[in-house]
Amino acid sequence: MKNDNIWNRDEIASPCIRVCMIHPEARICTGCLRTIDEIAQWARMTPDQRTAIMEALPDRRPRLAQRRGGSSGRRPRPLKGDR
Repeated sequence: MKNDNIWNRDEIASPCIRVCMIHPEARICTGCLRTIDEIAQWARMTPDQRTAIMEALPDRRPRLAQRRGGSSGRRPRPLKGDR
């Protein structure tokens, strides 16, 4: 019989949903809502640190302002003489 206890660790699961894209202004992942530093340090964090981050994630969603698509979503381009 195979012993799978090594895979049954008592850890807080990562909030990663494999939609990894950092929002350019908010600087958080649009999938899991963590910062780049939080993502990089996750494996080395204590359970208390992970719990604190997990509790903070729902409050971060509003930071992701919805971008407008098409030409209305582009930043104004400088005029030819303004470059």
